[in-house]
Amino acid sequence: MSLRIVVTVKYVPDATGDRHFADDLTVDRDDVDGLLSELDEYAVEQALQISENSDDDVEVTVLTVGPEDAKDALRKALSMGADKAIHVEDDDLHGTDAIGTSLVLAKAVEKAGYDLIVSGMASTDGTMGVVPALLAERLGVPQVTLLSEVSVEGGTVKGRRDGDSATEQLEASLPAVVSVTDQSGEARYPSFKGIMAAKKKPVESWDLSDLEIDEDEVGLENAYTVVESAAERPARSAGTIVKDEGEGGKQLAEFLAGQKFI
Repeated sequence: MSLRIVVTVKYVPDATGDRHFADDLTVDRDDVDGLLSELDEYAVEQALQISENSDDDVEVTVLTVGPEDAKDALRKALSMGADKAIHVEDDDLHGTDAIGTSLVLAKAVEKAGYDLIVSGMASTDGTMGVVPALLAERLGVPQVTLLSEVSVEGGTVKGRRDGDSATEQLEASLPAVVSVTDQSGEARYPSFKGIMAAKKKPVESWDLSDLEIDEDEVGLENAYTVVESAAERPARSAGTIVKDEGEGGKQLAEFLAGQKFI
């Protein structure tokens, strides 16, 4: 028996960099370094653990939608241990929102073939966390989201979801979509051997025509959600210095009360 796992990953701006919007109010990805979304690394890790713990023949494919530089995210996932990668790239995808992205991902995983789709809980740039659910709806398969533990037994995916007041044990029949949280297990660091091996692993490149998607179904002009305005964060002002000359405690209390901290 074989198991085909597709991990959806995203190439995002480095959160430690100076991020800002471009003129069209989309995220400017040219002036800041990009990388594999940290939350997606957990998804890759869980897919690899399923593969390592399975008696079946498991193939792990990583899939991303993004510009040319998004291949860096795929290379990171391949160096972690994924078997192959798919890159969907098309100029008409610029500005596509979560709903449009879910369409592209759905078409891509259908074309690739899948039994299980694993996603991170959210991207670190948009932080919407809705794509796994949208993807499951488009594919017409079950979704088991926000898992801190996941496994596959036979034709069933099982997992644990930890809430604020309760823990749930969930399962769904394959094919299915799952998303995992940052509590699912530390992602492995690529070894030198893994980095070298990744250079020989196949990376397929598809565009909208390969997926039979019309340009008026994606892109900024066809997005359901857009940014209408944005302003830069104001510069940090100087703090208030309280000099203790016998009344420091009183002044500090008055300051905190004035800020409604107490």
